[in-house]
Amino acid sequence: MKRKEFMKQLGLLLGAGTVGSDLLFANPFTNFSTGVIDQMGIQLFSLPALLEKDFEGSMKLLAEMGYTELELFGPFEFSTDSAKASWNAITPMLGFSGSGYFGRSADEVKAVFKEHRMSIPSIHTDLDTMETNMEGFARASEVLNFEYITLPAIPDDRRKTIDDYKKMADNFNAIGENAKKHGLKLAYHNHGYGLQEVEGQVPFQVMMDATDPELVFLEMDVFWTTAGRADPIAYLKKYSGRYHLMHLKDMNPISYFKGDGSNAPQWMELFPKMTTAGDGEIDLEGIVKVAKEHGAKHFFVEQDLVQQPEIALKRSYDYLKRI
Repeated sequence: MKRKEFMKQLGLLLGAGTVGSDLLFANPFTNFSTGVIDQMGIQLFSLPALLEKDFEGSMKLLAEMGYTELELFGPFEFSTDSAKASWNAITPMLGFSGSGYFGRSADEVKAVFKEHRMSIPSIHTDLDTMETNMEGFARASEVLNFEYITLPAIPDDRRKTIDDYKKMADNFNAIGENAKKHGLKLAYHNHGYGLQEVEGQVPFQVMMDATDPELVFLEMDVFWTTAGRADPIAYLKKYSGRYHLMHLKDMNPISYFKGDGSNAPQWMELFPKMTTAGDGEIDLEGIVKVAKEHGAKHFFVEQDLVQQPEIALKRSYDYLKRI
């Protein structure tokens, strides 16, 4: 696969997302007794190769570190063919192919999660499946009890103009309403684009101001928000009560997109700046405290494809539990 096509497919992958009641299987021996974060979560895209090699062993490892909440990434068995095709196109370059339930059934992964007292508040998924198969999410949630279906990025071709963002606001409202009917919540994770002015307007704000705060919630990624030259704390305050989910990772040094952050090459260029929580320059302590004050419910460490996850993810956990 040529580099240009690889980057295109990577963008589709990240935009496609590749499980709850609160603390369903919470582990009383690993819960924080002090600090701001009650339950520390982990986005599984942090260690996909390890999960593919040894799923049960990886869950045991995460539980022993102290993690009690998980965020899964798609595609899943109920995802659309287009989401699966995008994933299959990129996996040869990534070096792993596992996603969703990593070749297991929902009942099988539930048993593993229950064994380690882990809950699944959120899953990352794709826009196509959100638009066409809410019933699939509902059936999966009946088993895994996740609450949020979270979109990690809007596909490139659906966020070119301010009008595109206005249309997406309408789309999000419709998806959010449908999700609510099925006992679920829609959340949107911004990947750092749309945070700078275009013709005097900030696209992300245009979109969010046109969405129903009772139907469309948010997941902040502090790394990508910073990369987009936006202030995480300012956004947590501006949209108080809407950021229910947080992705926590650090950046060293503070760096920004060379452009508007709208495509995969710009994202990939900043991957080397991603580091373990506490080793970088992002004010994670200040952000976490403000997030909790303004309604954040779930905090996930995410160090995308991190090297030596058994070391890096434990260090992130140990730092964040001290906040």
